[in-house]
Amino acid sequence: MKFIPPALLVVLLFASGINAEEKKPNVLLLMSDDLNTALSGFGHPQCKTPELDKLAARGVRFENMHCQYPVCGASRASMMTGLYPYTNGMLGNSGNLRENMPDVITLSQMFRNNNYHVGRVSKIYHMGIPTEIIPGTADHDDPPSWDETVNIKALEQNAPGVRTEWSPKDKSSQTFTGVEASTGDLEHADGMAAEAAIEFLKRNRDRPFFLGCGFVRPHVPLVAPQKYFDLYDRSTMVAPIFPEGDLDDVPKVIREYKSNSRYGVTPDLHKGLLQAYYASVSYMDAQVGRVLDALDELGLRDNTIVIFTSDHGYLLGHHNKYQKQHLFEEATRVPFILSVPWLEKTHGEATTHLTELIDLYPTIAELVKLSPPETLHGQSMLSLLNDTKSTNWVKEHVFTISRSGGESLRTHDWRYTHWGYGRKGKELYDLKNDPGEFTNLANDPVHAETLLQLEKSLRAKREEAGYDPERFR
Repeated sequence: MKFIPPALLVVLLFASGINAEEKKPNVLLLMSDDLNTALSGFGHPQCKTPELDKLAARGVRFENMHCQYPVCGASRASMMTGLYPYTNGMLGNSGNLRENMPDVITLSQMFRNNNYHVGRVSKIYHMGIPTEIIPGTADHDDPPSWDETVNIKALEQNAPGVRTEWSPKDKSSQTFTGVEASTGDLEHADGMAAEAAIEFLKRNRDRPFFLGCGFVRPHVPLVAPQKYFDLYDRSTMVAPIFPEGDLDDVPKVIREYKSNSRYGVTPDLHKGLLQAYYASVSYMDAQVGRVLDALDELGLRDNTIVIFTSDHGYLLGHHNKYQKQHLFEEATRVPFILSVPWLEKTHGEATTHLTELIDLYPTIAELVKLSPPETLHGQSMLSLLNDTKSTNWVKEHVFTISRSGGESLRTHDWRYTHWGYGRKGKELYDLKNDPGEFTNLANDPVHAETLLQLEKSLRAKREEAGYDPERFR
């Protein structure tokens, strides 16, 4: 008998329609929290993510993927509904998706409605970190999205080990607390999540499934076993560089928001903060690897679509700012890997086409031949999975909003941002000549026409996204 490669066999069986219930592709959604593109496979010079690099070798890296709102709750709700935040009403970490849209069909709910067994492990919708990990709650979850759920309960910053406050001026729950833990991988949140995910895979290996598994690192507190800190020499950590007075030309409404004046990070503390962040990333990466190894061991890899992403980017001293809700590149851009076993032609490749997290929902629906709601804002990225340089992908800009009426339109060459829905200041960056977004050209008459065109495009996009001037002022 002629040998047929397993990946090709899956395609042939799936296309044949024979025993369709057994041949449906599985979906594994893996999400990190507060992770920017600090992955070695995305070109980061210091952070080490060997397991995610292996996943990228078996899929496509989307190197120009952007979130719709750089804060956990709003971004996750947008991705899971395929809708911009103005439409689903989730404009931060508060609110309730199902109250806003009682009849919404979420990504995982679509699978439930089509005879998949659907599970959630840890954080997929918003979850307060560390405040909900310590008691093991999930107050902002969406129950109709799942058949079964697992909440993780861990010590977080109370774990035994060496604890350091890397941002001593900040006394909030989001301060940069680092813990070089004396305990092992399975005694912390992401190790527990990996264990629960593996158990789900074992129990459901013989039926089609959708599993969303959320990892909470590198969200603060930056807790990881000591061995992951040992991967990095603190003294060699390289902090982001920005010109003196970088924020002088930024609108006042956002200029000092989450700037270092709040955190008190000195140059020496900055090195420790970066070591702790990268250690947390490497710890999360190792747990991803355990789940992916289980796919192989259970014979599931060739029939399982794997997605890895983060909810939004994250500033680590870029522009002398920290964390999220900014509209600079480091806050809107996220790492994104999509591995489809039977699309081997593009495995290991990357695309630089502009894409958005809302594009995930229609993409997965098309891959598994399910019918998504007609109201989705995203576009299927299947053409890019078949050809990473595809000319059929014509998205010219991505749209991200944030606090204080912030709205940003990012094209390949420009980023236009305004605040107060356009009344409290504007920013314009030439990404070809100023990729670091250091020089605001909004008041430069040389670029007045470009500013006008981008502002017009943004206003058209916000209407498409569901902006209501009576509601959002």
